Amino acid sequence: MATKSIETEATEVRAVAKYVRVSPSKARLVVDLIRRKPVAQAFDILHFCDRAVAVDVEKVLRSAVANAENNNGLRADNLVVAAAYVDEGPTLKRIRPRAKGSASRILKRTSHITVVVAPRKGA
Repeated sequence: MATKSIETEATEVRAVAKYVRVSPSKARLVVDLIRRKPVAQAFDILHFCDRAVAVDVEKVLRSAVANAENNNGLRADNLVVAAAYVDEGPTLKRIRPRAKGSASRILKRTSHITVVVAPRKGA
C-alpha cells in the first residue's frame, strides 16, 4: 500500500492510499461513516469499527492529519474530515479450475482511498 500526500488548497490537506487490496464497495461502507466528522470522533469510529478495512482508512486519516500538522501548521483538534472517498483501482484477474476442464474467473479488486481534512469553520 503506497501512501502519497497532495495539497489542494492552503486549508485542505489530503492523503491517498493506493492499491489497497479491498473491494471499493466494502471500503465505501467504512469511509461513509467518517465523512464530515471531527477528526477525534472519526478516529473513535474507525477504532471500534468491526470491518478490516477500517485499519487502512485509519492509517490514511492519520497521514492526512500529520500532513496538516507538519506541512501546513494546522492543529489536529481543529480539523474535520472534509471529504473521504474511495476510487476503484486495477483489478487482478485470476482463474479457478472448474468441472469438465472449464474455468471461472476470480476478480481481486483494489481501491484508492482518499481522505481530505480541513479546519473547522468556527475555529
